Amino acid sequence: MVAAVEAVAEQVVAQLREDCATPAARLDGVAAAMEEEMRAGLREEGGSKIKMIVSYVDNLPNGSEDGLFYALDLGGTNFRVLRVQLAGKDKRVVKRDSREVSIPPHLMSGSAAELFGFIASAVAKYVADEGRNRALGGKQRELGFTFSFPVRQTSIASGTLIKWTKAFAVDDAVGEDVVAELQMAMEKQGVDMRVAALINDTVGTLAAGSYNDQDAVIGVILGTGSNAAYVEKASDIPKLKGELPKSGNMVINTEWGNFSSSCLPITEYDQALDEESLNPREQIFEKLISGLYLGEIVRRVLLKIATQCSIFGDINRTKLTAHFNLRTPDISAMHHDETPDLRIVAEKLAGNLKIANTTLETRKMVVEICDILTRRSARLAAAGIVGIIRKIGRGTPGDKRKTVVAIDGGLFEHYAKFRQCLESTLAELLGEEASKSVSVKLTKDGSGLGAALIAAAHSQYAK
Repeated sequence: MVAAVEAVAEQVVAQLREDCATPAARLDGVAAAMEEEMRAGLREEGGSKIKMIVSYVDNLPNGSEDGLFYALDLGGTNFRVLRVQLAGKDKRVVKRDSREVSIPPHLMSGSAAELFGFIASAVAKYVADEGRNRALGGKQRELGFTFSFPVRQTSIASGTLIKWTKAFAVDDAVGEDVVAELQMAMEKQGVDMRVAALINDTVGTLAAGSYNDQDAVIGVILGTGSNAAYVEKASDIPKLKGELPKSGNMVINTEWGNFSSSCLPITEYDQALDEESLNPREQIFEKLISGLYLGEIVRRVLLKIATQCSIFGDINRTKLTAHFNLRTPDISAMHHDETPDLRIVAEKLAGNLKIANTTLETRKMVVEICDILTRRSARLAAAGIVGIIRKIGRGTPGDKRKTVVAIDGGLFEHYAKFRQCLESTLAELLGEEASKSVSVKLTKDGSGLGAALIAAAHSQYAK
């Protein structure tokens, strides 16, 4: 009886292993498809599943920036105001501080004037609390604005809001220039501050990476969500009209989360998750690799096992059927469990899913499920990065240029097995020689520090 139950569970796991397989040949196909979609997105607006948004950031910080700069990071129910004091190549960031402010719920569905008025009043208070700042030397204050909602960018410091996400519904702001709204609100508050740049967190991560290392040409977010930005030759962007920037470069925000391809290893669990999501048939790549979904896919596999056999015993399935009851930190904790009896796995199963009294063999099976799905996620993320590296003509044998990939996000920072798998997959796909010139670096706070650094690189006082 026990053997029969275990055989049923093993069959589910074996099928999962097969469906999630990412041999190098398949990953090369993913990288090639990513590169093809990137080219299509650069040719014309709407030409690809990935938007390939022109960020209008044509200068990345290089460490020589000097002066006092501000950042505003708006991406959820809280926003942050930051102040960063830069002191050139030798001293770098000499001082930074920030303040976090919660947005009252009624303002998240009120008017644009009320929302931006509230934000501007917080900026005004932050500036007033610093008193007369000699570091400014009579210059106008300058701010980088990280706005993590879909915008149609029209220049380095203007962009119209396409739509709100994440519980915001300030309808009269849709179609308006969010920089103009903020600028006007700050003027009403008597704050003399110029918005020097409008960016998103991924472009900010690339900027923070570039500030610390001039070889950083790609920025990636691997956290709750996922995205990538990189430095493209302006002459290789057919849809970029008008005069090319003096630097010859342009940062592109790929929005790679929406990538999809027949090369991707998609399981029945991914299909069901997608169909039941708020955005079916969208963000397919993100749903396969990002931290928001990893725990949920594991839960769905465990639920299938529970419905097909009694390996978990006689359990109440209420918790096991509740969506998002397993989160990625839980998966990471189970995956890294090195106790002889897998005690942490037992605690997570009992605490989150009310699955108690499991055998050691069952707990080992759960760890294997975590391993299969996390490896798939990390290997696909690596394939996406290789697609970008190849698009910009790097990572080939004989190319001596150093290529640094700046990565932020909890999945990469806190999930060691994910990070190790991503790094080893990059080496596998690039080959021994080429991979020596490619490295990944944890780069934190692109949305805060990165925004201030881009404001500095695009300052009206920049030499």
